[in-house]
Amino acid sequence: MKHDPHAAMFSQLRESLLAHLLNSVVPFWLKHAIDAEGGLNTCIRDDGSIVSRDKWLWSQWRAVWVFSRLYRRIGQRPEWLDLATNIYKFAARHGWDAQARGWRLRLAHDGSELAGCDSIYVDGFAIYGLTEYAAATGDKAALALARRTAEGVIEKLGQPHDKIKMWPYPAPAGCRVHGLAMIFSLVLWELGRACGEQRYLDAAEAMSDEIFGKFYRPSRGLLLERIADDGRELPAPLGTAVVPGHVIEDMWFQIHIARDRGDNGRIMQACDIIRRHIEAGWDHSYGGLLLAIDADGSDDIGWDFADTKLWWPQTEAMYALLLAYEHCRQEWCVQWFQKVHDYCFAHYPVTPHGEWRQKLDRFGKPFESTVALPVKDPFHLPRALIYCIDVLDRLV
Repeated sequence: MKHDPHAAMFSQLRESLLAHLLNSVVPFWLKHAIDAEGGLNTCIRDDGSIVSRDKWLWSQWRAVWVFSRLYRRIGQRPEWLDLATNIYKFAARHGWDAQARGWRLRLAHDGSELAGCDSIYVDGFAIYGLTEYAAATGDKAALALARRTAEGVIEKLGQPHDKIKMWPYPAPAGCRVHGLAMIFSLVLWELGRACGEQRYLDAAEAMSDEIFGKFYRPSRGLLLERIADDGRELPAPLGTAVVPGHVIEDMWFQIHIARDRGDNGRIMQACDIIRRHIEAGWDHSYGGLLLAIDADGSDDIGWDFADTKLWWPQTEAMYALLLAYEHCRQEWCVQWFQKVHDYCFAHYPVTPHGEWRQKLDRFGKPFESTVALPVKDPFHLPRALIYCIDVLDRLV
């Protein structure tokens, strides 16, 4: 194998990211967030103090994925699997609504319902967490529950998007939204591979094709968050909103799928789309990826908090850039990775407590307004670190 010119840097980077994961990020959750009655407290401040013991299942299933994946890929520490099992049992015991064929959005600390099946995205994270938990444990009941969830999802996805409950991002009338194809292409693909169900793989491929064939607009080089039901572009600003971090995250999802399929052409296309959205979304005045931009360059952007610097687009970009480099070996990947990495570690870590702050304004100052859910959950950051370590292992 040809020696990579960045091998020494990659080796050092692997060790620093692993240390950050194990010494700062994971301990925050083990120390502050475990609820004795079950589940994980994710309505939590940066210093680890608990705001509320409400359990948003969106976050609970994400945490099941993370602690299962830590156990499976980083090291078989019993406390990680014990926590994944604790959260899984709490969510499975209290969260499923058999009549609605989906997962409740929010539970009280005792498991009683506070909000019902108001978001299909919770179902997506349930499939994701259950599939990973089953991979870590061999638990057949977890895989069966993932399949039961998938059957409900496939039925729901047969409706127009504006008829599907998808809080906190409801589809405007007559729209299809990128977020559904994005998450369900990944989770149905992973479930299909785990259980050998071709229907799930076919559904995932169809959504992947929709992402590249409809939401991505080659003439713009940009991927739109909303299109009309018939695939046409919608008027601005609703139809011209671009969320660079969302696209970058989706493109590494699509690289995973294309890698499994042996589709190198699609991998290269995804790499190009990552580059385009990093370049389009980067704030050249103050650094960091902006949450949203307008495809036509307008200042009237059809997305809330557009000029903020949330943590998750940055973490998704770090992994996507390393993954893109693994496949295309082009220098822009490394250059942009270093730029994103340096911005992240200069702005987000909360050094005394571990973990990261999640919300910065355009100028890099923390703010308190709720964006999407009122939670801080262990997902985007630990997942990105786990996957960065994986790809660095392969590169080194």
